[in-house]
Amino acid sequence: MSSEGFLKEMQTIGEKFLLKLQKLPKADPVEIVSFCVVLLFIVTVLLLMIIACSCCCYSCCSCDGHPDHRRRKIQVRPAAH
Repeated sequence: MSSEGFLKEMQTIGEKFLLKLQKLPKADPVEIVSFCVVLLFIVTVLLLMIIACSCCCYSCCSCDGHPDHRRRKIQVRPAAH
């Protein structure tokens, strides 16, 4: 997918989201609850991705940005008989 196509798709999604937000005060309670559940799911997934990425980066690099070689895993090879 080209960057133009991606940007257009993101703009379309944003416009649909704004339209949904504008119609939300007039919606019935079931639609409001379902919208909140979907929004909560999206926020949870994004938050978990941020936590996972930050934990991964922290385990690979120390706070000053240099790799921590003491945490490197050692491969165990079988003993030759």
